[in-house]
Amino acid sequence: MHIMANTDSKVFDDLFKTINERKGEKIEGSYTCYLFEQGIDKILKKVGEEAAETIIAAKNGEKDKIVLESCDLIYHLLVMLAEREVPLADVYNELYIREQKQSNLKVFKKTDKNT
Repeated sequence: MHIMANTDSKVFDDLFKTINERKGEKIEGSYTCYLFEQGIDKILKKVGEEAAETIIAAKNGEKDKIVLESCDLIYHLLVMLAEREVPLADVYNELYIREQKQSNLKVFKKTDKNT
């Protein structure tokens, strides 16, 4: 069964709101509460793991796996933002600023040439 979800940024806003609500709660069985209880090191470890899994899925060209791993990565990034009290609006604003640039091509250093 394929469900078509809302495809605008509201899904991020709603998820981020739920994550922030969990930050101060102690709900047994809640993975989000567990992450906050474990602290920033655990959260960052999960961000790293999910980033690596997303990279592997992309390298293998598995579209369904790319979607699943990207969702895991985004979720854990949102948890990290909440833990560090970075508003999602700050991320949106930075993305907007970058979108408005006429050219966003990076100036590469010599050390970047192989990446």
